[in-house]
Amino acid sequence: MSKTAVVIGGGIVGLCSALALQDRGFRVTVIEADREGRAASWGNAGHVAIEQVEPLASWSMIRSAPRRLFSAGGALALPIRDAPRWLPFAKGMVRAAGRFEAGRAALDSLLARTMPAWRGLVAMLGESALLKETGHFVLWESEASAAAGLKAWGSADIGTARFRPIDEDERAQFETLLARRPAGGIRFENTGQVADLSKLADTLSQALQAARGEIRHARVSALTIEDGSARAILEGDERLDADVMVVAAGARSGELMRSIGTHAPIIAERGYHLHAPSADWPELPPVVFEDRSMIVTRFDNGLRAASFVELGDIDSPPDPRKWKRLRAHIDALGLPIGSDAVKWMGARPTLPDYLPAIGRSERASNLIYAFGHQHLGLTLAPITAQIIGALATNTAAPVALAPYDIERFAKGR
Repeated sequence: MSKTAVVIGGGIVGLCSALALQDRGFRVTVIEADREGRAASWGNAGHVAIEQVEPLASWSMIRSAPRRLFSAGGALALPIRDAPRWLPFAKGMVRAAGRFEAGRAALDSLLARTMPAWRGLVAMLGESALLKETGHFVLWESEASAAAGLKAWGSADIGTARFRPIDEDERAQFETLLARRPAGGIRFENTGQVADLSKLADTLSQALQAARGEIRHARVSALTIEDGSARAILEGDERLDADVMVVAAGARSGELMRSIGTHAPIIAERGYHLHAPSADWPELPPVVFEDRSMIVTRFDNGLRAASFVELGDIDSPPDPRKWKRLRAHIDALGLPIGSDAVKWMGARPTLPDYLPAIGRSERASNLIYAFGHQHLGLTLAPITAQIIGALATNTAAPVALAPYDIERFAKGR
């Protein structure tokens, strides 16, 4: 290993990218500030969402925002305290809605390659059981919402995904499991799920370290450019050099890019979950309760209910009302997530056009970035890692990279 790489960020995108670099001959060091696994990579619903081709930066989503607000019973929270954060983001989202078709095409390009990339990753790890390709359910609780939901999914671009109405056996099973009989539902047949996010994190870390990679728990406070090359400055003023420097720090990536003059208008899109380590729930694929904007996932290590889109500051304290609302949904549906459930809150890294930033910096020849994957970080991590590997070795990337260039947010572009 004659070349070195530093990956800033030990979430799913960072670890997958580190392994891709290692596979291409780099000696890799991952710098991760989070010692407790609180990142969105490990607190999400575990859903490999190849159906989410249409970016949320759309006129239909913007028009529906008022009825989706938390104050109206929905999952969208815009805390007044964080208005200086989400107001500029909202303006950028409005601008991006005018480029919806380009955004859809960009996501489609990545999502079409997602499942093959995931299969390759778990095969390389020797843990094929980590990936379940058993689809997921979407349920509705009223005849009106079932009709509207089915119509919406029927007209949506879902890429390579496919779905069908739930059959009678599936309907009967949900009637047995739930306190409220579903009025309708569909089953996506070829989406995926990670069986155990904790095991995935451990397996990725162990694979990296087994091949002489290193994971350091430290915080990168800034980047600097010297002689055309990027260096990472750790808290305490230690400086790291590498042949390749990768920024994959999730919602904190924006401040790092800003330290070298790159505008990356990322926002912390915070989500909440309640996780029951043991629950009397069958081995079903994830279930989306669309009327409640909630997804329930059976992992190998328990049952999790997750929800909410809270736009704000990554360091703002969590809002206990979100867990209270989750508990109300859980109780209304009769889900077996008891009072001993573990609370979690984490921040998805989101850019206003709901496209990731993946590419090589114009400011430093050794600086590569991969962040801003919004709800699709888990989904897109393996294909993103393939792109990072290609960029680091100056070989052809599996997709055209222009749509993901971070300089798209620069003035006049």
